Amino acid sequence: MSHGAGLVRTTCSSSSSAFGPGAGAGPRGASPSEGLLDPVYPRTHGALLKVAQMVTLLIAFICVRSSPWTGYSAYRYFEVVTICNFIMILAFYLVHLFRLYRMLTCISWPLSELLHYLIGTLLLLIASIVTASKSYSQSGVVAGAIFGFLATFLCLASVWLSYKISCVTQSTDAAV
Repeated sequence: MSHGAGLVRTTCSSSSSAFGPGAGAGPRGASPSEGLLDPVYPRTHGALLKVAQMVTLLIAFICVRSSPWTGYSAYRYFEVVTICNFIMILAFYLVHLFRLYRMLTCISWPLSELLHYLIGTLLLLIASIVTASKSYSQSGVVAGAIFGFLATFLCLASVWLSYKISCVTQSTDAAV
């Protein structure tokens, strides 16, 4: 063999080299040549769950924010928690939608999503309980607390889904 100048392959994908696109063992849609946007992700259970969480968090925020008498710090805490959770869920949705997890490999995305959902769900549960207890029969605040509890339930479902992805998958991979 000669050690002169030659062609250096820079991609890690071997699925399209010999057998054509999609012939590799990886999941369909994993080829980097398919573009940045993942067309399949918005129809997955995780994506639909994230959209439902964002909608309920936004409704909860608007209900409490539009109430006429929301000067208490408990209501401000509820608003901060719902908006922060909304922003983080939107960020995770965009990371998956635009496949940013491929470029930012230094972050364990399933683990960071699990930790976000654990902490965010606990804070959202506390905020919803405090808001419900301080509602004083104001319909907007009561509706906001109800949507807060609904978002908490949806976040618990995401905790379970993230746990299954990050912990159970890693433990079965380590056992093999």
